[in-house]
Amino acid sequence: MKLPFDNTYARLPDRFHARVSPARVRAPRIVKVNRALAEVLGLDAEQLASAEGAEVLAGNALAEGAEPIALAYAGHQFGSFVSQLGDGRAILLGEVVGRDGKRRDLQLKGAGRTPFSRGGDGRAALGPVLREYVVSEAMAALGVPTTRALAAVTTGEPVYREEVLPGAVLTRVAASHIRVGTFQFFAARGDREALATLASYALSRHYPEAVGSGNDALALLERVVDAQATLVARWLGVGFVHGVMNTDNTSISGETIDYGPCAFLDEYDPAKKFSSIDRGGRYAFGNQPRIAQWNMARLAEALLPLLAEGEEESIRLATERVERFSALFVAAHERVLRAKLGLAREEEGDLALAADLLERLASNGVDYTVFFRRLCASAADPAADTQVAALFAEPGAFRDWAESWRRRLAREDVDGEARASAMRLVNPAFIPRNHRIEALIQAAVLRDDFEPFETLVRVLGRPYDDQPESAHLGEPPQLDERVQYTFCGT
Repeated sequence: MKLPFDNTYARLPDRFHARVSPARVRAPRIVKVNRALAEVLGLDAEQLASAEGAEVLAGNALAEGAEPIALAYAGHQFGSFVSQLGDGRAILLGEVVGRDGKRRDLQLKGAGRTPFSRGGDGRAALGPVLREYVVSEAMAALGVPTTRALAAVTTGEPVYREEVLPGAVLTRVAASHIRVGTFQFFAARGDREALATLASYALSRHYPEAVGSGNDALALLERVVDAQATLVARWLGVGFVHGVMNTDNTSISGETIDYGPCAFLDEYDPAKKFSSIDRGGRYAFGNQPRIAQWNMARLAEALLPLLAEGEEESIRLATERVERFSALFVAAHERVLRAKLGLAREEEGDLALAADLLERLASNGVDYTVFFRRLCASAADPAADTQVAALFAEPGAFRDWAESWRRRLAREDVDGEARASAMRLVNPAFIPRNHRIEALIQAAVLRDDFEPFETLVRVLGRPYDDQPESAHLGEPPQLDERVQYTFCGT
């Protein structure tokens, strides 16, 4: 099989990566090929879904033009620095330039050991592969920048975790796999030449409009700070909890990457965390903006040798750029909240109105997604307020807030139906509910039944449509269905 690879990262110096081939597996079987994404990438979906395609997507065969490598990087994990991490179970096959002119990586996750595996088996279990496929594709449909899933295959071999599980491989697509930790890897080694090479490469690949400023590292830092501030604001807009915002899981491109112990809020709670390893709540829902800025400070530290000739000036420039994060995030988050509330123009009190609402949602245990979807109907007809108020333990909490909201709406000359239609474009009816993901994983792992997976992928591909025939998939979990903890799955 020949794929239209046009590889650039593999041509960077050897210390940027390790050349390694995927390990063979016993009996690869296609679970899913993302045909729509294959079309964007200029790939033949039928060929990918064939027996030959299964061999390539499982790592048993290399497509012509592939240059498989594992990327080197370091990272802060829960605040503690590890100077060498790297792709321990992922192998970058190469890069393709899609029909839209965008360059993207094709990477196999779960393809076997690499020099960075640190004693691990380099494999992936079926459950985490299905989780990443579902959530990353749902995020794309929600309009949140993200890596994508091109394919999932089972390997016909077991992997050994706390229990024996079926193995699988995910083909991940990303604008690149360059992380904050990639820069930290070279900074920790005092390798200024590699830092400069990486900064120029990343800027040219992801922010080509900024090339030529005379200071690639500073231009890159500015744009990554902006991209991360906007990204996290969008996470909060859909109730997403990344779960493990380590610097090695923070992409330079501004995409969401590494869907390990991720989850979506049911009831609104800024202190909510799902990751079984996040005992202190470092990466809780409401803490994500602070952590993103902390990660940007770590990127700035890594880039210090490149920002200016003198250390004092470098620190000044770095500090100035990192401190911009707060204002950028607040502005981006205000835009998200204003759209969710149906506000067409900006007024000074909008953030206070939204903050008041979020406090009421939290104190009443209101489902985040259901509330905002039902609020769309209230924007069109105040008679719908009864259904919205019924979501609250104290219905008066909504009615009191709604009076302020309606006064704010009245200051805009916007038709109610038009406002409601606009709100439905930003307030999804469907998100990847944690209990639904767990159920589809159990069906696949225990019964080899992929119908729940297929159904959820299909429904989540249209998250802003009502889809009444699938309305049950948008419902919050019952008490006994609630997922309290999610796991990384490595």
